[in-house]
Amino acid sequence: MMIFRLAFQSLMNRWVTACLTVLAIALSVMLLLGVEKVRTGARQSFADTISGTDLIVGARSGSLNLLLYSVFRIGNATNNVTWKSYQDIAKMPEVKWIVPISLGDSHHGFRVLGTNGDYFTHYKFRRGQSMTFAAGGPFTDLFDAVIGSDVADALGYKVGDKIIVAHGVGSISFIEHQDKPFRVSGILAKTGTPIDRTVHVSLEAIEAIHIDWQSGAPVPGESISADAVRKMDLTPHAITAAMVGLDSKLATFKVQRRINDYAEEPLSAIMPGVALQELWGLIGTAETALSVVSAMVVATALLGMVTMILTTLNERRREMAILRSVGATPTTVLGLLAAEGGLLTLAGVITGTVGLYVGLYLARPYIDHTYGLSLAIDPPRADEWLKLGLIVAAGFVAGLLPAIRAYRLSLADGMMVRV
Repeated sequence: MMIFRLAFQSLMNRWVTACLTVLAIALSVMLLLGVEKVRTGARQSFADTISGTDLIVGARSGSLNLLLYSVFRIGNATNNVTWKSYQDIAKMPEVKWIVPISLGDSHHGFRVLGTNGDYFTHYKFRRGQSMTFAAGGPFTDLFDAVIGSDVADALGYKVGDKIIVAHGVGSISFIEHQDKPFRVSGILAKTGTPIDRTVHVSLEAIEAIHIDWQSGAPVPGESISADAVRKMDLTPHAITAAMVGLDSKLATFKVQRRINDYAEEPLSAIMPGVALQELWGLIGTAETALSVVSAMVVATALLGMVTMILTTLNERRREMAILRSVGATPTTVLGLLAAEGGLLTLAGVITGTVGLYVGLYLARPYIDHTYGLSLAIDPPRADEWLKLGLIVAAGFVAGLLPAIRAYRLSLADGMMVRV
């Protein structure tokens, strides 16, 4: 304990340099733990993009492709699902609820999704949270649209504004449904999911805007007004996909197998959680890269500490000589410098950990609202405690390099003949 008390007093004599070193180590520790918190939060938010949905049904394709276009609005379906197949699935005794999804149009690069009112009730995210409205409400009229928060922010929309849907999914489209404009009826609160970047309309509206279209283009010489289309039968002929909720989780595999073996047309039923884990496995390489970068920052901070101690050794030769003169052994000098390195690292680890949690507490509401990223404020896990312990141990080991040099200098100074 005497060594540590002596090391502490020695550091207090050089408190400015010591504080800067502690700050560098603290910032590196904050980065290391912060990257871990962000990685965990991003992974959890990714997994919570869709919650409470037992199956997603679409045309026969790979599970990742079905997940990407139905949940993340990335890519396109290989084929559609007929309305009859949708109704057959809805009539299965194990099905508690089913929500249709129709994709294919866009608005200034944002995907347009056709669905029904059950979508706002049954779509859950982040472990069971329901969508809420920041303004307005669900669509009640045929040409009402509910937009996500990112759509509203990017385009400056508010409730009551008119929007025109374009055919296709490109950011720039030369074919628009100008004769049938929509009115913004509601703006959804931020969710941190693809909902924020989606324009939601009714299935009947999707049929209405394409009633006088054929093969992806307007029928020449045929134009049906918005008023006239309201009087027509707008039952969909097909949808892109459907989200299914079951009465019992035990029936998931049974219903999935029945849908996959559906005789009327080739269909695929996937479990979103399984597909999400598979997708994260493909993109999770970034986790390793972030961890390597943060570890290199910690190593750089420790190297800076070693450099600081080494640069002060020549100035401290008199201090070492005085210690030798009062009976300190070279081993004591060695322990003193190693203890200084350990104390600096320990102080940096404590400061960085406390600073991270204070920062998380202050920034969490903003991050959640702005980016939809939920960062948990929970104690460090066992592997994080292990990392912090290894950093402190590395600080003691790193302090050995200047300690060995000080040991040699003090030994040489002790052997010098003074007159």
